[in-house]
Amino acid sequence: MLELQHISYETEENREILHDISLTIQDRFVAITGPNGGGKSTLAKIIAGIYTPTSGRILLDGEDITALSITERARRGISYAFQQPVRFKGITVKDLICLAAGDPKLSTSGVCKYLSEVGLCAVDYVNREVDASLSGGELKRIEIATIIARQTTKLAVFDEPEAGIDLWSFQKLIKVFEKMHAKQQSIMIISHQERILNIADEIVLIADGSIKKVGSRAEVLPELMDVAGSC
Repeated sequence: MLELQHISYETEENREILHDISLTIQDRFVAITGPNGGGKSTLAKIIAGIYTPTSGRILLDGEDITALSITERARRGISYAFQQPVRFKGITVKDLICLAAGDPKLSTSGVCKYLSEVGLCAVDYVNREVDASLSGGELKRIEIATIIARQTTKLAVFDEPEAGIDLWSFQKLIKVFEKMHAKQQSIMIISHQERILNIADEIVLIADGSIKKVGSRAEVLPELMDVAGSC
């Protein structure tokens, strides 16, 4: 269970991005939505350990992880998928998935299983480098495959996974998220996509750096429309 207690975040220029965010994420599928610029991606980066909150605490299964690095949080079970995935020249797709799985001897067929789950023809990708030769959509799917390969994930955080993904691949990813959820993994997805909001157990509406509403789709969407209409 992840607990955010009174999280606030300011930039070096003293611009407040998040204000007094308190939220509990349990064994469920949570979607974070709201207008652009509202603080959603900043919140995801704070959970992952990329940003450090200006104030407040983050607890994972009761442990205060506020001061822990992104590496230390990953070891404790937090996985994070960037909106714009990182490229790794000189590292193959197989290398990356073996690293994520914690098994340098993972077979090619084992790697292919994870690639197939995100809609990639494994034989075309397993030996390719994770570099500029791959499109943004391909990189996004490979990154999600690495999260699936991590057997120690307690909470998977996805920042707009639909970005750069074609419709067919997005439909495949919806099935991936549903399968992860069925395994009782906690999932948090930053998204505007209605199909993701429709399958989430809980939706969190963030606007102007604050939580405006937490609840079911039926409870949150009317308020989302009101917030969007006022922007």
